[in-house]
Amino acid sequence: MTMYEMPTLRQDAVAADREVWTVASGDLRPAANETCWPVQAQLEGDLRAAVEALGWSVHRGHPYDEAKKHGFIDSQRAGIEIFKNIPPDAPLIVAEGVWQYSHHVLAGLRDHRGPILVVANWNGQFPGLVGLLGLTASMTKAGITHSALWSKDFTDEWAIDGLRTWLETGTLTHDLSHVHDLGEQPGSPEKELGIGLARQLRMDKAIAGVFDEGCMGMYNGIFDDELLNPLGIYKERLSQSALVAEMRRVSDEEAEAVHQWLLDRGMTFHLGTDEATELTKAQLISQYKMYIAALRMSDDFGLDVVGIQYQQGLKDMVPASDLAEGLLNNVERPPAYSRDGSRELYAGKALPHFNEVDWGVAVDSLATNRIWTAMGFDPATTLHDVRWGEEYDGQFVWVLEISGSVPASHHGGYDKSYSMRQTPMFFPLGGGTLSGVSRPGEVVWSRVFIMDGVLHADLGRLTAVELPAEETQRRLDATNREWPIMHAVLHGVSRDQFMARHKANHLCVAYAPDAGAADRAVAAKAAMFAELGIQVHLIGDATV
Repeated sequence: MTMYEMPTLRQDAVAADREVWTVASGDLRPAANETCWPVQAQLEGDLRAAVEALGWSVHRGHPYDEAKKHGFIDSQRAGIEIFKNIPPDAPLIVAEGVWQYSHHVLAGLRDHRGPILVVANWNGQFPGLVGLLGLTASMTKAGITHSALWSKDFTDEWAIDGLRTWLETGTLTHDLSHVHDLGEQPGSPEKELGIGLARQLRMDKAIAGVFDEGCMGMYNGIFDDELLNPLGIYKERLSQSALVAEMRRVSDEEAEAVHQWLLDRGMTFHLGTDEATELTKAQLISQYKMYIAALRMSDDFGLDVVGIQYQQGLKDMVPASDLAEGLLNNVERPPAYSRDGSRELYAGKALPHFNEVDWGVAVDSLATNRIWTAMGFDPATTLHDVRWGEEYDGQFVWVLEISGSVPASHHGGYDKSYSMRQTPMFFPLGGGTLSGVSRPGEVVWSRVFIMDGVLHADLGRLTAVELPAEETQRRLDATNREWPIMHAVLHGVSRDQFMARHKANHLCVAYAPDAGAADRAVAAKAAMFAELGIQVHLIGDATV
């Protein structure tokens, strides 16, 4: 009889009675984990006090690392090893005070049998709320049952009641009465336009170029071809190394011309001389070369939309891509020409860029560009992180921010835009932002996401409002002062309703000329998505 060395199966750990286990998914970048650890430690201390006050004990699933100077799970391998020692039936809390890479913990969460709660601190300093939304969206895509909760310090009655409910029942539900399925859409010119654009997309097809797929652990932002191809969207898989190679072919003179074009239109650059901590002209020249290179490669492959990953790999080779991204998304932008100088590339058009290669943004920005162009509106689009928010003058005003890549028209023009150096914590080689304060106006917001294996789209309305300069600066100082900001008031959606429903760390925005035009754009977009087979939901006061 043949004998084999049989595998040894480990025995699952068992949780004690009324014991909660906790884990903390972190960043891949050591500098971010070390810098953000004190805020995470404060969150976990507040959470522990709240749990213990309710008569439960807390068992942290992994220790603080003295050598690394943080206590985050900082890789997928680390997460897999840590979850081997977590009782699979234990109540589990994932505590997030920072941005986190969801794949660090997804392997363990997929197999966990006990109730799972994701919590975040209501704090703008580091993107803990963004991390929560990215992880819950990833878990939604993966089909992992979970609950979520957020609080400033877990001493408020709402958070304590929510925590008590989850501890006692293993579930926590929130008010979702603001979510309305599209249903039968009434006939209108906007409906006909949306249907026509959807059929055109399916018939003629579009190519979306992606420079290295999968960014910053955003499992929720990866869409398979099987979901995209039925829409008429096909991937062109490109490499960030090829982008760097193309940048080397762009001359200094071509890059200088981009800089002068921006100066002529009044853009402000906060320049210094220290490459490690300040924005320099050399960093800008590199970014301009990326802008031209991206346009040339997009022209080579006939792209309709393009996405640059930027946070992994590319950040260690060249300055940040944000300035290039913001320029691409604007109709009015520095001219860039073919390699022989004979043609202006994408002349008079925005080339939609889907930041952080988030495919939910790719589908959204492509559709928005075509609808807004057909309706005669400015088609400049961007995404924002849902960063934070507070009440101001009797209404809740969200802080929407992104890493320095908002199209200038959203600020009111290049003369109202500025560029500052990206924080060294995330961007060691620097690079400038395309920043400003989003102008007051009527906006359509949206998100395309995966739930139950199919594509869904949430469509809503918001008003970008103007706040006093000192309040704007306070909010920038509380988050990232170098990034562009939008002061957003969502229509018919409370803070907690939005957090409970939103299936992404990102939110896409596009301006309309006025409120009536924005409502018509919602109707056209709903019709286009529905015709493409995407399940559409109207959020808050959005109507068709």
